Amino acid sequence: MSTSAPPSNRFERRRAETRRALVRAARQILAESGDTSASIQAIAERADVGFGSFYNHFDSKTELFEAAVVDALEEFGQSFDERLAGIDDPAELVAAGFRLSARMSDSHPELMQVLRRRGLGHIHSDNGLASRALRDLQAGIASGRFTVLDPVVALSALGGTLLSLVELRFARPEVDGDEAAKNLAEMVLRMLGLPPDDAHEVARRPLPDLDRPPSS
Repeated sequence: MSTSAPPSNRFERRRAETRRALVRAARQILAESGDTSASIQAIAERADVGFGSFYNHFDSKTELFEAAVVDALEEFGQSFDERLAGIDDPAELVAAGFRLSARMSDSHPELMQVLRRRGLGHIHSDNGLASRALRDLQAGIASGRFTVLDPVVALSALGGTLLSLVELRFARPEVDGDEAAKNLAEMVLRMLGLPPDDAHEVARRPLPDLDRPPSS
């Protein structure tokens, strides 16, 4: 789960932990069913916090579930930052994002289920993977690596394709996820303007091992 600077005193630490517990509970609910009709009492019980604590942190269930989605998407983006540090080629970053997402459907199923159920409404958000993807698209356009004219429109195409890949991983688990991700990444890179041979090679470059701790 994404983290921020630790609170400076015991009260603030306990308050922050209560908020994290509520967000964790909401993330679990979103991942399991996507059903946000659970009562505040049920959410508080799942989080193992008092009912009254809920309103110390959130005004409504809608606010809580939105915070849970943002938390999951930021964790997703931070995972990419850690594992893809040192890669300068915007095309390789795009391709690696597709392939890591396919693998994380197995290694981080709760996180990816939240993305699957709620990601569409956050394709153009200012946090999570969206802001990082937009940054990479802008860098690729500025360098001439990508020939598309509008990075925001390109982000719509990338985000929709990525969410389709995540849906494929859960709906059709028998499909080879990495091979599907390579093929989709190659198609997206060609759409962004890479020559076919270049897109094929970039989409198949070695990836960091998800089982290995990310570099610091």
